[in-house]
Amino acid sequence: MCTHTPKCPTADSPDREAARTTASHPEQGWSLLCNGIFLFEDTGELLPDGRVVAPHRPLAVAA
Repeated sequence: MCTHTPKCPTADSPDREAARTTASHPEQGWSLLCNGIFLFEDTGELLPDGRVVAPHRPLAVAA
């Protein structure tokens, strides 16, 4: 899917969220990344093959 240089990380890469944003709809809470991933504002993801990645926000740390 990625047509620019350098290529974005693939959807299977550990750093897949570093891909460029191709469409952003903050009013709806999602963005489409260059590698075909839908990234949601709660940090959940929908991968191009239909797999779901659960939200993975960092846990709050007590001061």
